[in-house]
Amino acid sequence: MRNPDETKGAILHHAGSLFNVRGYKATSISNITEATGYTKGAIYRHFKNKEKLEEQSLVYLTEIMFEKLRIQIKEHETASDKLKAIFYFFESYVTKSPIKGGCPLLNVAIEADDNSPHLRKKAHAILEVLRESIKTILANGIKFEQIRKDIDKEYYATVIIASLEGAIMMSKLSRTNHDIGMIIRHLEATIKTIEN
Repeated sequence: MRNPDETKGAILHHAGSLFNVRGYKATSISNITEATGYTKGAIYRHFKNKEKLEEQSLVYLTEIMFEKLRIQIKEHETASDKLKAIFYFFESYVTKSPIKGGCPLLNVAIEADDNSPHLRKKAHAILEVLRESIKTILANGIKFEQIRKDIDKEYYATVIIASLEGAIMMSKLSRTNHDIGMIIRHLEATIKTIEN
């Protein structure tokens, strides 16, 4: 008898990969049954409908992304170095993505329009987690006198995320690290201006 948690994990793994590479709308349940070897009935035993599978697959992919990012951040001591670790992590999405298909947050944000409010809502919640993480790094930098105390944490977190995600899109289109490289140099220079 199959372990239900293993089955669910296998479905999320394969579905997440398909959604992230092919798109949420373009991936059918039939594509997922073909990739997993499970029947539609087996998939629907674990997920109420395709929308729930899409949402949980997005969460699964971003948990992988955040775990890999946490490992990179923890290797550094100062707020500036932790922020740079984020920059370099996002740079990797262009030529050696840690998740097949690239950044799941960027991919779903592009696709989750008014026709997919469930995905837009989930993606927005994930974006807020990322924004709060950067604000926490900045707050700790202020606390330990590494970052100037007069900065607007919300502003810098937004600028960092928007710059990185926009540069990923540009670099993916050109298939080079040129644009993301320029943005990282710009963000590094920006961080220098707020250091103590």
